[in-house]
Amino acid sequence: MKFNKGIVIVLFEPRIPQNTGNIARTCAAFELPLILIEPLGFKLDDKHLKRAGLDYWPYIDITTFNHFDQFKSSLEKNTRILGFSKSGDNLLGDVEFKPGDHLLFGREDTGLPKEIREDCHSIVTIPMPGAANKDGTGGVRSLNLSSAVALASYQAASQVGIL
Repeated sequence: MKFNKGIVIVLFEPRIPQNTGNIARTCAAFELPLILIEPLGFKLDDKHLKRAGLDYWPYIDITTFNHFDQFKSSLEKNTRILGFSKSGDNLLGDVEFKPGDHLLFGREDTGLPKEIREDCHSIVTIPMPGAANKDGTGGVRSLNLSSAVALASYQAASQVGIL
């Protein structure tokens, strides 16, 4: 399988193996490389991770980095890191994706830390009409990580001509 290097999915310290397995499946479907930044909340041989990814693991281009700085130092100059958060300034539909963009998603429980957000070119959010109020009441607080990655992957892949 030839992996598309147009868009890269990056997970910062993912905690839930089933989410990461589902994301790996999405990456296989769109031929997008997947990067995992440690520490992970599971081992790469976790049965839940493997089950969620089904038998698609041979079709997944996966790389791990020990920490964010190691990941960042591996990037080519001018590579854009687009962070995703429920409190972003840029709506997903308004972002102009470019080949080489790295779409960075935070932990399921805490999202992207402030210092990681500061290293991003921009912070993108997926608008939700049913979103909770600022105090977390009255609606949905956030999308599941694997759902957010799927939505962003489709939007980015459509724009850069992968689809």
